[in-house]
Amino acid sequence: MKTKLLHRLGPFMGLILFSVVLWVLHQELKAYHFHDIVQYLRDLPAHKLLTALTLTFLSYLVMTGYDMLAIKYIHHPLEYPKIALASFIGYAFSNNIGLSMIAGASVRYRLYSGWGLSAFDITRVVAFCTLTLWLGFFALGGLVFLLEPAAISKTIYLPFGSVRLLGILLLLVVAAYFSGTVFRKQPIKIREWEFALPSVRLFFAQTGIAIFDWALAASVLFALMAPGSSLSYPEFIAIYMMAQLAGLVSQVPGGLGVFEAAVLVLLSPHLSASKILGALIAYRSVYYLFPLVFAAVLLGTEEFLRKKEKARRFVRLFSRWVSGVSPHILSFSVFMGGAVLLLSGATPAVDLRLNWLNKFLSLPFLEISHFTGSLVGMGLLLLARGLQRRLDVAYVLTIVLLCLGILASIFKGLDYEEAIILLIILVAILPSRNHFYRKASLFSQGFNPGWIAAIIIVLVCSVWLGMFSYRHVEYSDSLWWRFTFSANAPRFLRATVGAVSIAVLFAIPRLFRPSPPKPVLPKQEDLVKLSTIVQQSRQTYANLALLGDKMCLFDQKKTSFIMYGIEGRSWVSMGDPVGPEEEWLDLIWRFREISDRYGGRTVFYEVGQESLHFYLDLGLTLIKLGEEARVFLDDFSLEGGNRKDLRYTRRKLEKEGCLFEIIPPVIIPSVLEHLKMISDAWLAQKNTHEKGFSLGFFDPEYLKRFPAGVVRKDGKIIAFANLWQGAEKDELSVDLMRYLPDAPHDIMEYLFIQSMLWGKAQGFKWFNLGMAPLSGLEDRGLAPLWNRLGSFVFRHGEDFYNFQGLRQYKEKFGPVWRPKYIACPGGMLLPRILANLAALISGGVKEIFAK
Repeated sequence: MKTKLLHRLGPFMGLILFSVVLWVLHQELKAYHFHDIVQYLRDLPAHKLLTALTLTFLSYLVMTGYDMLAIKYIHHPLEYPKIALASFIGYAFSNNIGLSMIAGASVRYRLYSGWGLSAFDITRVVAFCTLTLWLGFFALGGLVFLLEPAAISKTIYLPFGSVRLLGILLLLVVAAYFSGTVFRKQPIKIREWEFALPSVRLFFAQTGIAIFDWALAASVLFALMAPGSSLSYPEFIAIYMMAQLAGLVSQVPGGLGVFEAAVLVLLSPHLSASKILGALIAYRSVYYLFPLVFAAVLLGTEEFLRKKEKARRFVRLFSRWVSGVSPHILSFSVFMGGAVLLLSGATPAVDLRLNWLNKFLSLPFLEISHFTGSLVGMGLLLLARGLQRRLDVAYVLTIVLLCLGILASIFKGLDYEEAIILLIILVAILPSRNHFYRKASLFSQGFNPGWIAAIIIVLVCSVWLGMFSYRHVEYSDSLWWRFTFSANAPRFLRATVGAVSIAVLFAIPRLFRPSPPKPVLPKQEDLVKLSTIVQQSRQTYANLALLGDKMCLFDQKKTSFIMYGIEGRSWVSMGDPVGPEEEWLDLIWRFREISDRYGGRTVFYEVGQESLHFYLDLGLTLIKLGEEARVFLDDFSLEGGNRKDLRYTRRKLEKEGCLFEIIPPVIIPSVLEHLKMISDAWLAQKNTHEKGFSLGFFDPEYLKRFPAGVVRKDGKIIAFANLWQGAEKDELSVDLMRYLPDAPHDIMEYLFIQSMLWGKAQGFKWFNLGMAPLSGLEDRGLAPLWNRLGSFVFRHGEDFYNFQGLRQYKEKFGPVWRPKYIACPGGMLLPRILANLAALISGGVKEIFAK
């Protein structure tokens, strides 16, 4: 509960810090006007912009070295073009998001997993890149704080007198890491994972590339600064690194506002505040937003190239990951487009453009355009969340609002710059229709604390920018009703009220909406609904829902459901959804959203290969669990040389007086007491207890629902198995299979044989023998770590579980094998999820170690 509370409070702490930063900016800029900053941007020489763009290109090029060294560290033969692509997309995205995604973890996962890297390898790549980034910061920051302490110490008060001490501490960290690479030969162990320290050669490469990257990033801002400052480049780097430290520690996305406030305070003795802020705005645009827009255009271009014959090879490079990455990047781009509109509505229009518009447009049209622009901006902020959730209605509304935003930008002040930005976003999102397919209500989507804080930050920025821009305008009540071409301040006030009203109107239904019910086990009426759906399912595992030990999530039509259990923070779905496949998509997303709302991790256990694309779209890792054996009954018989052992088993038990019989459900209540005695004896003999979740257990009400195959000897039932029957006689399977301790040795095999022959006579197509865990996992050098580990356990783990024996036992029936997977968050969470799953099946953590 404490962890969940801290997780929710984190974004709002960032919001409070951001508000403090705005106050600092307000104090520093109180002697300046908005026009001073605009004038600086207009007077910025073209050669300075070109220099900044060149340095930005070099910086992102150097950043590809992070990933290149990381791939070398994990000894993976991935080509440099793919590495460079992952690095650029990852950093263009993560530089604007902030510390929580400082190494672009989610983007890198989507790219690298499509190119054959395992979840553990990607975790190591992300950890290596993050370490390299901080290593460069500590090394460069330590050097400049040590050599140029006066640049900071004379500007702000420090409790420890000088930043030299901070520089020494940072360099000590680098020295400690270097010592580890030299002297520590054993890998560092974190839970079940092991991380080997890089070689000394790799350490120097890490440090050199990272220092160069940080120096280039600082050079971009230095190139945009106004001439005439007495500040040297080393002194500037010291100030830049201190400001970056403040931004990184703040956890505000991209350090937005915090970094600017720190630079403004530290550079104020050398330059005027208006020039500093103008250079910072240019720096944000060149170093952060331009690469982000380019990344979004790259995705849109890929969609167009998909239809070109010449570009097939290029498309294949992208097709494996674009569906997972593009909704997130397009969502962020739309959010930024909304922010641009709101901030533009808070600033005065250019007088020259406004005078030109005055010749062609009426005043009401100008007023409506300005007001519409701010409403569209707020709408885009809200729709961005729907795009991230792949809602089709969010896609359609976004296109409409982007078109309105482009027109509003032109007619409210000839703001062609922001119209071009919105047009680029529109061009990128138009061909991406197939990525937004969910038929869900826009109002049903949850906004987590991070999203709420981000929207509030944009609104607060808009209000602050408007107050700063019109600080020379004296406020009065009549200001709200002033309508002239030059009345920029009144337009800002009305637009702000409109934007806030949109946010409030959107929030009110959500605030008064009842909270989602807590997951509970199905009641009797729920079991009736489940039974109806299960009877229409071809997959026999659907009958597990009738045990009543799993919670169920129904679709809106009550024709499909997901059965799931909760252990720790893992919300585990048992198999794919049950019901018509056209209902699966929204049901899977709803399950994901509900688990997110309760702070859970979404897991889908034992899912088939036909449905894997659903779980990839959720951003989950796919791990092969083993293979399921299914016998094609039309081809099954006891004839032929390869079925000699089966014929022998059948003749042997029948000579001993064993007879197979099917007991229909209506007769089951009369034999339940005897079946219970057999079940208890079987559990006692095996020294085990009832399991659950993915396995059936003895429950009288549950067993009354199914026919049972029983073996009688001398008229007495000595073994039984309840039979699951799929719809349209597509599949037959057994659930509980139990027998008396003194039953013949091959009684289980006899039950299988007779059940299959009975199913074939009844016209069933398949007989499901269940899964062989860890079967079919490849043990190759480039195979994922899980596959290699699973293959090793399958071959050498007979002391713990009869893996190979189970596969060989099922093989004698001539089955067709098909893979089964678990879809879950990967990386360091995987061991914890597997432990939760084991506890869920065993009935508790203590029971895992019981037999």
